[in-house]
Amino acid sequence: MTVLEQGTITIHTENIFPIIKKSLYTDHEVFFRELVSNGVDAISKLKTIARTGEYSGETGEPEIIVEVDKDNKTLSITDNGIGLTADEIKKYINQVAFSSAEEFIEKYQSNADNAIIGHFGLGFYSSFMVARQVEIDTLSYQEGAQAVHWTCDGSPEFKLEDSNRTQRGTTITLTLMDDELEYSEASRIRQLVKTYCDFMPVSIKMDGETLNRQKAPWRESPSNLTDDDYLDLYRYLYPFQEDPLLWVHLNTDYPFIVNGILYFPKLKPDVDVSQGNIKLFCNQVFVSEHCEEIIPKFLLPLRGVIDSTDIPLNISRSALQSNRTVRKIADYVAKKVGDRLKEVYRDDRKEYIRCWQDIGTFVKFGSLNDEKFKKQVEDILVFRTTYKPEPTDSQKPEEADDAWESSENTAGSFDEQGNYYTTLNEYLERNKERHENSVFYCTEEAAQATYIELHKSQGLEVLFLDSFIDTHFISFLEREHSDVKFQRVDSEINDELIDKDSNKTEIVDPKTNKTRSEQIKELFEKSLNKPSVNIRTEALKSEDTPPAMVLLPEAMRRLQDMTALMQQQKADFPDNHVLLVNTSHPLIQNLANLSQGSIEGAESPSAELADMICHHVYDLALMAQKGFDANGMKSFVERSNHVLTELTQRAV
Repeated sequence: MTVLEQGTITIHTENIFPIIKKSLYTDHEVFFRELVSNGVDAISKLKTIARTGEYSGETGEPEIIVEVDKDNKTLSITDNGIGLTADEIKKYINQVAFSSAEEFIEKYQSNADNAIIGHFGLGFYSSFMVARQVEIDTLSYQEGAQAVHWTCDGSPEFKLEDSNRTQRGTTITLTLMDDELEYSEASRIRQLVKTYCDFMPVSIKMDGETLNRQKAPWRESPSNLTDDDYLDLYRYLYPFQEDPLLWVHLNTDYPFIVNGILYFPKLKPDVDVSQGNIKLFCNQVFVSEHCEEIIPKFLLPLRGVIDSTDIPLNISRSALQSNRTVRKIADYVAKKVGDRLKEVYRDDRKEYIRCWQDIGTFVKFGSLNDEKFKKQVEDILVFRTTYKPEPTDSQKPEEADDAWESSENTAGSFDEQGNYYTTLNEYLERNKERHENSVFYCTEEAAQATYIELHKSQGLEVLFLDSFIDTHFISFLEREHSDVKFQRVDSEINDELIDKDSNKTEIVDPKTNKTRSEQIKELFEKSLNKPSVNIRTEALKSEDTPPAMVLLPEAMRRLQDMTALMQQQKADFPDNHVLLVNTSHPLIQNLANLSQGSIEGAESPSAELADMICHHVYDLALMAQKGFDANGMKSFVERSNHVLTELTQRAV
């Protein structure tokens, strides 16, 4: 192969300059952040040089002064930092993307202040997005330095000349374009300071007033902060929101630098768990409202601040570049959150239980999606339960929780409503003699109240898995505990709930040789005429049990739920289900006597009424399961009116 030519690619400044001005940043307003950051860097560099002994003069009170002039359409930003010489302007300003911060850090590696913000050398040129002319007036800290003045109108041409400036530092003056005059308004500048520069460690002043807070609590040691300090920051960052439940302070400098404070908020029903709410900072400079790339998905609803110089930003600082460091930081954040939750669980169980309704969503979602996090929190997963520890004879019921907490066996706690919480292992240990390796649970307390009470009446403990995430979490628990059977309270009737000594086999009709149970089953099958409904008769123990209950077999119900989930729609009530008729209930026993004519084929008012009551009993069982549609409700109301009319006529 013949080489035709070999050389160096040439980039013409007249071609790249419009790209820098128009496409470097997505938001024009970030020019202000870049210029103020440069000023903060200049002040930080002066401090570093003074520490090394290269500068022995007065550093003065560090500050950045912002001035606006609406009449002359100008905005100026002045710092009292290190300043620039003519040669430095030629090197760092005239050579695009030659970052003075990078070179400075290399030179003063051991003494450099960690607050050096700029690393790209392009931030200064963002000013041309809003200005038709930019001027630099600067005086270096170096002894005998000559002040210089640099001017550029946005073309590759510039002018560099001597200046009469006598104060060390730099002033950047922008003559704004006509369609960018909003940046000559004092109110707009205040808003920009609050958004981007509020926590910069140097005071930013305008008209003699300091505009920024300066102190960044997340850069402080946790031992120096009070609860009020954490709450004040949260209320400032998220005004008009409820106070957070808990917070986690991040503070590490190896193998990467990360500082921050993350808050667990109270979750709203309409929370979008895919949207991040954590603010990203770089050396106390605001970068973005979102930092999804460095936060594990299950922690996205958290709020707060993450500040790191090791997060790789693109040139405009508007997006993260995914790499190994980002992934390591995400793992670190997840571990710190897990450690904090374990700490609260260990040291303040009542507080942990108080917050569980909200933090439980994070813990469960994290367990589903992050193996390391799951290992951290698997012993602090708690569930509301029907069980309550019995108080001793000398205790009042309300004192039982305190006694339980103070004992060696801290197996759970009460919330403010008197509900008790337990771990799954505690549940299994407590019930191993009654139903070893079986877990009874409910998903809707109101709809399944009858089934819950039936279990409670026979001393069977029920766990509440009724949050929106629990549909998925139940399957997760079954995978983690493969030897445990999870059974929803309305899926099947446990043998302990059935009266084995009932007269189920007693013959009540000598003509047909049928038992009471067979008679009732035949009655319901004939009245309902629904082949998809499996009629089952049992004598249940509890006196408060309803005349009939609808059971949804576990496997069938889950298959239907999964199908609905895949189709992103609400699951319909299964056509195939079990109607359990309670033969020990007085209504069912009376119904059997009333229906005798119907079973023998006779048409009589009693038979017709018995038929309607069968439908009514079935409808009530469906209603308890929220299994009614509009047509079903209409039929129920019409039948109710008919039954009541029939009964009142008989009474008269």
